[in-house]
Amino acid sequence: MASTVDNLKEAFAGESQANQKYRAFARKADQEGLANVARLFRTAAEAERIHAEGHLRSLEGIGGTAANLKQAIEGETFEFTTMYPPMLDRAAAAGHAAKLMFGYAMKAEAVHAAVYKLALEAVQRGEDLAQSEFYLCPVCGHIELGAAPERCPICNGRGDKFVKVA
Repeated sequence: MASTVDNLKEAFAGESQANQKYRAFARKADQEGLANVARLFRTAAEAERIHAEGHLRSLEGIGGTAANLKQAIEGETFEFTTMYPPMLDRAAAAGHAAKLMFGYAMKAEAVHAAVYKLALEAVQRGEDLAQSEFYLCPVCGHIELGAAPERCPICNGRGDKFVKVA
């Protein structure tokens, strides 16, 4: 029989996945000119986020910022060192299209871990991260601090397509 903690972990995963899926569905509905359906999907996605955060709080999974940064570094490092390499290898061996995004994600997660480390160092000094402008590659998820590059170092996407995150 599953424990309450097991149930919370399963619920957190399910609600988190539903949030992402509904956000993707909303983008597709927007592309198809179905603005109200897109709005419905975005609203439901936000409801799923609320559920996921509640489950994470119940798991006591949100700590202080330094602890959260350490957890983020650990998660990103696991992804680029342990999770994605065999996934990339299997997809490449199978000639599956997933190899592209697995490769992008593996490289981007390493960057994410490095940026989180910079933030952790600042927090441990009692400071905020000095950089206040963050740019996101909409193709591969690469993050740049300060300014968008001319070309993405991971996917070679155009820098003028990077999104400044508020």
